[in-house]
Parts: sequence; structure tokens; C-alpha cells
Amino acid sequence: MKSFLPRLLLLLVALIAINWLASFVSLRWDLTEDKRYTVSDATKRLLEGLDKDVNVTVYLAGDFPPGFERLETATRETLEEFKTYADGHLTYRFIDPSVASTEEKRGQQYQQLVEAGLTPTNLFDNEGGKRTEKLVFPGAIVEADTLAVPVQLLKGNKSASSEEQLNQSYEGVEFQIASAIRQLIPTERRRVGLVVSHTSASPAGFSDLIATMQQKYDVFLDVNNPASYDGLDALLVLKPDQRFSDEEKYMFDQYVVNGGKALFFVDGAKVDSISLEGTFAQPLDLNLGDLFFKWGVRLNANLVKDMNSAAILLNVGNLGDQPQLKPLPWRFFPLLNNFGNSPITRNIDAIYTRYLSSLDTVGGAAGIRRTPLLMTSPYTKTLNAPVLVAYNEARQQPEANEYQGGAKLAAVLLEGSFVSLFQNRILPEDPRRATFKESGTAGKVMLCADGDVVINDFDFRRNTPFPLGFDRVTNNVFGNKDFVLHALDYMLDPDGLITARTKQISIRPLDKIRLQDERTQWQLFNLLLPLGLIGLFGATRYGLRRHKFARQG
Repeated sequence: MKSFLPRLLLLLVALIAINWLASFVSLRWDLTEDKRYTVSDATKRLLEGLDKDVNVTVYLAGDFPPGFERLETATRETLEEFKTYADGHLTYRFIDPSVASTEEKRGQQYQQLVEAGLTPTNLFDNEGGKRTEKLVFPGAIVEADTLAVPVQLLKGNKSASSEEQLNQSYEGVEFQIASAIRQLIPTERRRVGLVVSHTSASPAGFSDLIATMQQKYDVFLDVNNPASYDGLDALLVLKPDQRFSDEEKYMFDQYVVNGGKALFFVDGAKVDSISLEGTFAQPLDLNLGDLFFKWGVRLNANLVKDMNSAAILLNVGNLGDQPQLKPLPWRFFPLLNNFGNSPITRNIDAIYTRYLSSLDTVGGAAGIRRTPLLMTSPYTKTLNAPVLVAYNEARQQPEANEYQGGAKLAAVLLEGSFVSLFQNRILPEDPRRATFKESGTAGKVMLCADGDVVINDFDFRRNTPFPLGFDRVTNNVFGNKDFVLHALDYMLDPDGLITARTKQISIRPLDKIRLQDERTQWQLFNLLLPLGLIGLFGATRYGLRRHKFARQG
């Protein structure tokens, strides 16, 4: 007994010393196969560089089905990991917005969250044989000083199953919250130029994109028609429908050759309304075809019809003196839900297009890496312009054997050192010779074969733009805005927060049939196995001690 007390005291002192030392050293190991608890290096740098306090209020709390509980847990674990690197500059809390003393106060809380920018969703469940409905806000508000940024945590592709969409949301938690924190931290803002001088689209059609971009970038419209685009970190060419001059094409060429980042949202055919019966599409020559070809891509003067498409409202007849409008599939509005392997398009929703053309990759662009970003479904048909498109087509049942054109390329990313289209064409006496480059720094170009991807619809009754990607027929908001913003993020900082979008967490679902048939035996197994192990350990220890003392006796 006398020898036992000093050893116990020594053990207690050692434990206290270890705990004291552990308070100064933080060691964490992520032993999961998919590194679900590991944040990207860019996120770590962002958090370690915080010089102001950031507070995150998450409204995903309460009683949820297992899928939403998993999203709540993922958010909590991610924020705890963020807190580790933020050196005391980050705090968070979880709030259940449905908790209120009266129904009126609950409604007021919901309205405040909607006004703050969070989108609610309805949860349906069966409780005691009764179908129940609950309004939840799977989002957060990130605040620093007097600024606040809403974060939607329920993201992903709506065409996926609910389980897959929740898993995609789980994978995107780090990127969504880190991006919001970055908006609140003053940093050097990148300069982005928008070329809109060659489009007939209304300025209101770009309002949502411009407003969103201005939260992160300094945005310039046409930059007062400069002699060059030097000084811009990125350049967006938005739905041009008027021909560019050779001098303007030269400016694009030299901007890219000198390492610029350019995004082109262009049409291969121009569609004009001619009557209530239909539209007429004709080839659109922007004088950029040879430049695109030099980069290894051809923009085709055609329209792609896709069996996977959005709908239009069509008058199918009159009831009395009132026209009857019915949504019918309009195969000239493909919904792009086929994505390449890139952080730009990972886990985003389908892209809403209108009168899409197709792209082809061509040889000759040595040293340029081409990554497909957006593709149609395999069930397509192409019409070469000029062509008359009759609205009556929406009434007709399509013949499946006519839509065997295969998947068409709709957007592609080009990366590498570009060679100038004007190589060996600039004469010695040309004043541009002094600054001309035949090839140079590695640059990036993205080509999208539909200018309408960046055009938002407009609500003339309320005099306000609809969100980019909004479809007024179904009231769905597709992934157009995410696509453009992720592309910009990748262009400007490929090793930045966009790398967090490459995180992949595997779904390991249980076998529901076996779970139903074998539920009882597995419950008994999980209950009795620990008890049996404890009993086995106790019996073994008892037997060893008995054997030991029996020998001593």
C-alpha cells in the first residue's frame, strides 16, 4: 500500500504535466480515407491571416432526418477545424430558427432570414404514420465588423438524388464558408473587364452578374475602349452579336499571349424573332473564328436540340376568350448536366442555355491543355444555320431515333502558352512591332458556346432582375452564376480556395433490404458484443490473478 501511493501520485503529476503541455501544442491527425476533416492549404492561409474577428451563425439546428443531421455535423466539424487555424479570431454558434414563443415571432424570424439572403427549404417526414412538413434554413450568416455575407449550405445538383445532393453539400461546406470569409477580409481586389460594346442585349440582362462580381472584384465596362487590356486580371466577352474589327481581335490575341485570362460567352448563330410562330437563326460571324481556331477550338454555326431541355409556355388553345398557356419541352433550350472533371463544374447544378451552339476541338494548338467543362446529353440533334425554328415543334412528340447525335461540347477550358494568330504577319514598320509578342507567359481561355448563359431575366412588374439562371417557367434557379464565378476563381487563383471544391467524400449507404430483414439481429449483436467482450476480459483477468495467487500460495 505504501509503494502504491507514490506511484499513484507520480501518475497524477505526469497526467497534469502532459495536459499542460498539450494546451500549448495542437496536434491533429485525419485518419479518414477521404480526408474529410482536412482543410485545403489555401483555407489555412486565409484563416491564419485573419486580423479581425469573424462570427458564423448557422441556422441548421434542430430535429432533422439523418441526411440533414450529417450536413449539420459536417458544418460543425468544419467550423471547429477553422477555429483551430484562426487563432481566436473565429467564433460560431448554431441556432434553430423555428424556436419561438409565438407563431407570429417565428414568422418574423423567418422573414428576417429571407431578407438576409438565406433560402428556406421544406422538409417532409413521416411521424407516427402522419406526414409532417417543416421549414428549415440550411444556411449561415458570416459577419465581420458591420458586414455580413449569407451562405447557402444546401448546394449541389438538383437532378441528383436527395442523398447525393446532401453529400455534395457536405463536400462544399469548406468552400462556401471560406469564400464568405474572404469577401469580408480586405485584400487586393482583382480588376475584371467586361466587353459589352458589341452586344445588343439590354444592360439590365447583365445586372445580376455585375452586382455579384462587384462584391469580390473591381469591374470595368469596356475600359473606355483602350489600346490594350494591360492591367486587367481577367476579361469577359459577354454575348457579342456584332463583328469585331481586326484591331480588336489583335487586342484579344495579345492579351492572351501575354498571360491574360479571358472568358468568351459567344453564340454560333444569331436568333431573331420574326413572328409569333417561330424564330429564324442565321450564322453569326464575329470575326473571331480564326482566333479560336488558332487556340484549338472551332465554334460551329448551328443550333443544338437536346432531349434534356427546359420548357417554354405555349398557347395550346383558348378556353372561352382566355388563352391556355402550358409549359412544353423546348429542345432548343438544353439543360447542361454533363460536366468535365474540373473544380469549376464539380457539384454544380445544371446550366440553363438558350439556342446553344456546339464546339469542336481541332489540332494544331501545341502546348495547350484542353479541359471539357460543359457537355449536352447524348440525345441531341444539330441544325446548321440558317434555319427556321417553328414554335409548333414543342407540340410534337420527338422521334428518339432522330436524337442520336451524341454529347456535344458546349464549354471548354484552354490552358498553356498561346502562340499569336499574328505570328509572321506584323511588318517591321508596323508601330505595333515594338510591343508585339509571338508567344509568352502561360494564359487561360474559356469558351462557352452560348451567350445567354450570362444573361439574367428581368421582372418588369417589380423593376428588378431575376437571379442569373432563373427559369420563370419552373421558378428554378440553375447553376449559371456558380459556373461563371467558379471559372473566374479558377482563372485568377487556381491554387486558392477553389481547390477546396476538389474534396470528394464517398457515400457508403447501408443495404436497405438487409437492414429491414436483419435489423433485430444486428441490434442484438451491437448490444451483446460489448457486454460479452467486457465479460471475457473480466473472466480472463480473474483467471490470471487466481492462477498467480494459487502459485504463490
